[in-house]
Amino acid sequence: MDLFASALITGFGLGSMYGLLALGFYVTYAVSSTVNFAQGSTMMLGAVTGFTFGATLGWPWLLAVVLALAACMLWGVIVERLGVRPFAARGSDLWLMATVALGLVLENAVLFTFGKDPRGMPQSFLTGDALSAGGLRISVLQLTIPVVGVLLAVALHLYTRRTRSGTAMLAIVQNPDAARLMGIDVRRAVVGAYALSGLFAGVAGLLIAPLFTVSSSMGTLFGIKAFAVAILGGIGNPWGVMLAGLLYGSAESLITAAFGSTYTQILTFGLVIVALALRPEGLFGRAGVKKV
Repeated sequence: MDLFASALITGFGLGSMYGLLALGFYVTYAVSSTVNFAQGSTMMLGAVTGFTFGATLGWPWLLAVVLALAACMLWGVIVERLGVRPFAARGSDLWLMATVALGLVLENAVLFTFGKDPRGMPQSFLTGDALSAGGLRISVLQLTIPVVGVLLAVALHLYTRRTRSGTAMLAIVQNPDAARLMGIDVRRAVVGAYALSGLFAGVAGLLIAPLFTVSSSMGTLFGIKAFAVAILGGIGNPWGVMLAGLLYGSAESLITAAFGSTYTQILTFGLVIVALALRPEGLFGRAGVKKV
């Protein structure tokens, strides 16, 4: 019983991280109807730059975190400028392959500079200190990840619903021409969405790095899972995306505890396929309405 309880706690942490990455998919889709398939690589960039500044160079960790998040936001802007804008402006869907290619470029650039050997984050109070509850030992980090994930989801909700710039971002995808006539800078809003997407990925990378080893290839599978979560939750529903992340992470951890890691990916992705076969619009998405 303790094994499954511990797996569930771990799953909530992983699920929050998947949810954060998936929120990055949501925010770009909500503003521009495009998604950044370099999101997993951006997560890796956050972990690697945070490790480099904080552990390798020995800079203060607060500064290292700020610089890592800034690097992820800048990379998001670069992806939009080089991989999305030229194709979206022509009505082409080739931005999909362009963002994938940019993600591979980043991974290889980090491979050549950071090296191929995985490295572990130094011990800190987040991973060293633990709380005891019902016979279980829960690290501070395991509690921090879900809290940060939910707080960022709340912050995104308030930003898009309560601020002028946030509502303007969501209005763009409905009618870009009308948005321009109302004085909304469409291009700046799309760039801002990609920067925000990079921020979410960077936070996820920094939070998950102490639980895994840091390497140039760490973001690939995470990015694939996060996109599956975004589709599963209904990519146009931010709360659905976050909840789907928690469900996916919990299912993944419980399957690992019950059957072993050999069956984890097979069964979790199998469950995703079944869920989407039953609800193609996602578990929390809305079916499209066709007007005739």
